[in-house]
Amino acid sequence: MLDHAAIAARIPHQGTMCLLDAVLDWSATTISCRTVSHTDPANPLRAAGRLGAANGIEYAAQAMAVHGALLAPAGAPPRQGYLTSVRSVTLQVARLDDLPGDLEVTAERLSGDSNHILYQFAVSHAGRCLLEGRAAVVLDADLLKETA
Repeated sequence: MLDHAAIAARIPHQGTMCLLDAVLDWSATTISCRTVSHTDPANPLRAAGRLGAANGIEYAAQAMAVHGALLAPAGAPPRQGYLTSVRSVTLQVARLDDLPGDLEVTAERLSGDSNHILYQFAVSHAGRCLLEGRAAVVLDADLLKETA
């Protein structure tokens, strides 16, 4: 299990923008994380005093980033990932901030190569799916542009 500090050491998001509190489990294809940052009044994603459910996509993107960092070879420089699209997203609730306790954030790598990855993700609370979808990630897009 990784705590918040270990997560922040692996992704570019720092301070309150590092939204995940713990990595509960991970494998070559999946990651499961926990968070309570959705209840924090200082959450940087809040707008008009609330945290809309679509912000769960950012939680999932951070889980994907941690997953990539955990799979990277030891000592390898971090790779910059860009969320290029989300598809088939379904929102089962309007907001996240009114849910007490932990959210579970999961992501599963469905396919990919060294630069393009497709993940399926979900954010749940007390066993209930709040949102789910698929996300495409491009790694080191700036470097790919230079070689094209």
